Amino acid sequence: MKPRIRTHAAVAVLLAGVMVGPLGAVPAHAASAPGAVTRQQQGCGPDTEALRKAVSGLPDSDTSAALIRVGGRGSWVGTAGVRDRYTGAPALEHARFRAGSTTKVVTASIVMQLAAEGQVDLDAPVSRYLPGLLPDSFTPPPTVRQLLTFTSGLQPGASLGETPQEMYANRFRTLSPRKVVATSVAKGPAFKPGVRQVYQNIDYTVLGMLIEKVTGDRYAHQAEIRIFRPLGMRHTGFPKGPDPQIHGPHNRAYAELDGHTVDVTEWNMSDRWAAGDMISTTADLERLLTALFSGRIVPEPQLTQMFTIPDIKGATHGVALQRFVVNGKEIWGKTGSRPGYHTVIAATRDLSRTLVYSVNSKSAREDGFALVQRFGLPAFNR
Repeated sequence: MKPRIRTHAAVAVLLAGVMVGPLGAVPAHAASAPGAVTRQQQGCGPDTEALRKAVSGLPDSDTSAALIRVGGRGSWVGTAGVRDRYTGAPALEHARFRAGSTTKVVTASIVMQLAAEGQVDLDAPVSRYLPGLLPDSFTPPPTVRQLLTFTSGLQPGASLGETPQEMYANRFRTLSPRKVVATSVAKGPAFKPGVRQVYQNIDYTVLGMLIEKVTGDRYAHQAEIRIFRPLGMRHTGFPKGPDPQIHGPHNRAYAELDGHTVDVTEWNMSDRWAAGDMISTTADLERLLTALFSGRIVPEPQLTQMFTIPDIKGATHGVALQRFVVNGKEIWGKTGSRPGYHTVIAATRDLSRTLVYSVNSKSAREDGFALVQRFGLPAFNR
């Protein structure tokens, strides 16, 4: 099959519905030349063979589309699968998608900016900024830092279902973030702040409320003026209230319910808010990742604190970001999962390797690690 040419790629290949290639500024006519040499082929870039293998064969029984961007010392982009399982239209490279808990990186960055500006003391109790939020049973109350590092001791709040079937049936209902927080607080603390690290959404929902209280502005607008607009993230934002749609070009998302494949693209995620309601693209998330790690969003010393893990047994998260070791390399990243969507942003601290991907997968909520193994780890093979 003759290669499909993309003017921004050094090489573009169309194999079994998979469009892949390293990024570059090579003219389109040169990109199609047989045996074109790339930085990856010279051994100083990512493992392109492993990356191509990861996306080959899409769509399959679980994953309908994959969008992958690898950067740093050598760059690669891959788009595979279909936009719609029923029409078979090819997947869109620049599709918008539900970015899930990668939203927490944005929330944390805003709080750390407020700390750098002297508007927030990270070691002050959250009750200083949200008076009346916590009753006397929360003694001592968690600090802002403990919310940021998932060590607050808060319990999860209300949800719209405990099973995939319940969640799907309630996908157009609205549960406000403040209701979620209120039901969490009513349960009392799960443990004394600072003694355990438990990853959960509730901490970042409270941080969204803190941002609004301190700035006197909507959380979504603060994200726009502090993060999205300065970085040129033109395709990133939040739904308007309970809007269940993804506006603009996007690939359909699916889940498996009672043995049937169902379309879960339309879904009201407003209860996730500052913890997981962002919609973005892989190119925009790559901008976020590189800008954050290079100090263009959060200044020192606050940036260093984001990469500091609490001295608690078993802790792996700093501020929003989680530490991994892959093939001897220290990687910092964040995953995000929503029904039908699985997203990862990850990089070495020096940005010698960066990874952003989003896949439309039926197992996105149940088996994220398998997806990371398939689509994420090959980026760090060498």
